[in-house]
Amino acid sequence: MSRIGKQPVVLPKGVKAIVAGQLLKVEGPKGKLERQVQPQIKVELVEGKLVFTRSSDETKIRALHGMERALANNMVKGVAEGFEKQLALVGVGYRVEEKGKNLLFNLGYSHPIEFDIPPGITASLVKEGREVFVKVEGIDRQLVGQIAAKIRELRAPEPYKGKGVRYRNEVVRTKAGKAGKK
Repeated sequence: MSRIGKQPVVLPKGVKAIVAGQLLKVEGPKGKLERQVQPQIKVELVEGKLVFTRSSDETKIRALHGMERALANNMVKGVAEGFEKQLALVGVGYRVEEKGKNLLFNLGYSHPIEFDIPPGITASLVKEGREVFVKVEGIDRQLVGQIAAKIRELRAPEPYKGKGVRYRNEVVRTKAGKAGKK
């Protein structure tokens, strides 16, 4: 039996879930999320907990069991607390500024890059001392991670000096440069 799938998802205070057939709706202080659960997995709301059961013990269905439970847990956590990713710009002259709802990046290219922020996501600049970070927040964990990855992709950290856009807690392994002549 799936160790993750058999654990119930406890609904914190202020979060309510509605199960209508295979549709799971979760509402909380941060917003609402809904998703269609796979037909092989059954969801029930029992005493303030979401309980997931599977139809058989096939390998594929066992994998779906844990995945569906994890996705529902992410939904509950998202509407209760939300998710965030922080990105740092490392490099001389690398800057970012807010332009309305969008972000405008100067990353060493010949042109600035305007990054459109989709609905449901907020991106803001956070200043701590001399460092400036981009904070990406939202209730949908997958969307927050995807937007943060797209921002990082604009100028991924290079392996010699480590310049580029990276996650705030990311460690970039740098390579040794040329050995040079003696």
